[in-house]
Amino acid sequence: MNILLWIVLGALAGWIASLIMGSGGGGWIAHVVIGVVGAALGGVVAAALGLGGITGFNLYSLLVAVGGACLLLGAFNLIRRGL
Repeated sequence: MNILLWIVLGALAGWIASLIMGSGGGGWIAHVVIGVVGAALGGVVAAALGLGGITGFNLYSLLVAVGGACLLLGAFNLIRRGL
């Protein structure tokens, strides 16, 4: 069940981040990958800032995951445009 929740959280976070960053396209698999990697990145950044990482399937974790996914998409867009 834990893996299923990561997939759902990742899909939501990736979809919301792509809406925020205006980088549509990709399918649901891309949203899941972006969201899960973004959740890991957001958890590391939040923990480094003393805010705590992903704590489960709740609103705080979704916000951390969306923030991490936005950071990931922003870095990807910078690299793709040649910094």
